[in-house]
Amino acid sequence: MDSALIEISEFIQAIPPMDLLPSNIIEQVVKEISICYVRRGQSLPPEGIVEKNLYILRKGALSYTTENKELLGKYSEGDICTAFCLNNNDKAKVTSDEDTLLYSINYNNFHQLVNEYPDVLAFFQQTSEQRLNKKMLQVNEDAILNSSLLNSSIAHFCHDPVVTVSPDTSIQQAAILMTEQGFSCLVIIQNNQLLGIVTDKDIRRRCVAQGLGIDQPVSAIMTDDMTTIDIKSTAYDALMMMTQKHIHHLPVTANSELKGMVTVTDLMNNEGQNAVNITSVIHKAKSVDELTEISSMIPKLQIRMAKLGTTADHVGKSISAITMAFTIRLIEMAEKLLGPPPVPYAWLAAGSQGRQEQFAHSDQDNALIISNDMQPQHGYWFKDLATFVSDGLAACGFIYCPGNVMATNPQWCQTQKKWSQYFAQWINTPEPKALIHCSTFFDLITVYGESSLLEQVRVKMLKKTRSSTLFIAHLSRNALNLRPPLGFFRDFVLIQDGENKATLDLKHNGIAPIVDLARIYALSEGISSVNTIERLKQAAGTPSLTKASAANLIDAYEFLSMLRMMHQANKLQQGQQPNNYLSPKEISKLEREHLKDAFKVIKTMQDSRQSTY
Repeated sequence: MDSALIEISEFIQAIPPMDLLPSNIIEQVVKEISICYVRRGQSLPPEGIVEKNLYILRKGALSYTTENKELLGKYSEGDICTAFCLNNNDKAKVTSDEDTLLYSINYNNFHQLVNEYPDVLAFFQQTSEQRLNKKMLQVNEDAILNSSLLNSSIAHFCHDPVVTVSPDTSIQQAAILMTEQGFSCLVIIQNNQLLGIVTDKDIRRRCVAQGLGIDQPVSAIMTDDMTTIDIKSTAYDALMMMTQKHIHHLPVTANSELKGMVTVTDLMNNEGQNAVNITSVIHKAKSVDELTEISSMIPKLQIRMAKLGTTADHVGKSISAITMAFTIRLIEMAEKLLGPPPVPYAWLAAGSQGRQEQFAHSDQDNALIISNDMQPQHGYWFKDLATFVSDGLAACGFIYCPGNVMATNPQWCQTQKKWSQYFAQWINTPEPKALIHCSTFFDLITVYGESSLLEQVRVKMLKKTRSSTLFIAHLSRNALNLRPPLGFFRDFVLIQDGENKATLDLKHNGIAPIVDLARIYALSEGISSVNTIERLKQAAGTPSLTKASAANLIDAYEFLSMLRMMHQANKLQQGQQPNNYLSPKEISKLEREHLKDAFKVIKTMQDSRQSTY
């Protein structure tokens, strides 16, 4: 091969997905190349060429537009123009922005050369959205294969038979039966209907501790709003359900019929250091010092889950559940120290914890909503509660919120009535400061206490957001301030200086824009979910968001979150502080292409939002 062909070969082999091809195939591809020159303003394909061709830009620039001259993309040096390889793409138009030198390859000949390399071939037959979707399908499949709980049916963990009794069985008879059978719970059934569940803890707390007669019916101490899980679910579904609802026994059903029981112990025996195991240890902690020691396991858990191939969504939910367990245990300690609360209240989580998207070393975002029966003298109790819990969380590695979005701030420790006024004011008068609050407090969940306090406020709030086009317009405009770091020619726009020079901010310029869009769609449609993926799924097919666009955003969000998770896991493993700043050099060339595809999805949806409002 002469020097000119060697230079072309080296150039071609450095471009994804050509870098996946062996050298002998690259040599054959290079032999098929024709060099063509297109002057500024001319269109592709060059005059007289009717067959499908690939065009690789050696020098110059191209614009890719619809027949209505809507810009779809830009190509620069090293980019491959695949516009003429896609089916049903006759109306696309590619124009040269400047004098351009191209390597042209007959697509049918190229197809024959790389026919044994489906991953390479797929690149030229799919849109950027389709390529990103394929990547995320592969990631999710790998996660299922790599995680035993994700890949295991709950049927493999539940045990049968389950001891059942009627509601009029006495507490004493129930206790004797549990002792004889060696079970820690009973299910209450009447006429084949599941009524509730009684555990050994219920007998201690609701009977013995309360002085209730043991001859009373077991229905007097049962939990009647019993949580169940379908037998078709995975063990991971059970793990998350028990962790989030703070329960240790989960009846398994099929078509509403009791089939078995799964316990925390069943899952803990399968997984060593997992969310359920850590949560169980947290609930047994006797002091803040013990909790601080346990918190050192969180980074290890994130590393372990990332290396196992667990999806970022599952990692976020697991760590958020653990943070919730720390918070609940601290509140229990505080109530033991301060005495019972003077009036009902709820401890709320906002931000990434509220959305169940938290990673290790996150800061605190919390608040308190208190019954309207609160009196001025009660303020001291709630101030002491907030201080104890926030200080405890800080000791466990959850730093104080830089923006002071914490229950210790009197502004965010208010009655239900005041919170309703806050939301009404933010929606009715969407000034800049109000919009900042919206990005935090529209993602609230109840961690502990009376969940109805928040839900009643949320119902009123969603009713207002659905009908307030002015608020949605302001929220949309505010959300467009964070743009994906993609340059005019699909190159990355890197941070120019400082300690994070030459990196991308995955959180603020990639993940946050999708979180903002999902929040807008949810508020527009009155959707109560706060998790980003759930919001997108529920908004799909509504007037706010098409199903295809929702799927593309979910793929982009999952890919960006995966990169962020792996980047942080690598930092933690090296003993460094995790951050959100990724150098493109840390990832493969193909992953960089997928990253560009993800940013393109965000830009497309932001542009659509901008044109709407």
